[in-house]
Amino acid sequence: MRSEDEYDVAGDARKIYEEHLRDKLERSHMDQFVAIEPISGDYFTGQTLSDAIGASRRKYPDRLAHAMRVGHRAAVHFGLHIQ
Repeated sequence: MRSEDEYDVAGDARKIYEEHLRDKLERSHMDQFVAIEPISGDYFTGQTLSDAIGASRRKYPDRLAHAMRVGHRAAVHFGLHIQ
């Protein structure tokens, strides 16, 4: 882990997800949200993005966390569907 002064929140969190959490979370929390606080390596799951980020903020109010949707490439998708 890097110090609080120098770290890539998203990159470090994705690395933790890929190396330590993916298999576990995709078996038990598919389609839920996970917020990963990369300095500690702690993670927080929730049914909503707000739930996961809120849990992280309560434990680490002065640290950033990276959130993603378990089993997906992005936490949310914004787009326009034209038929």
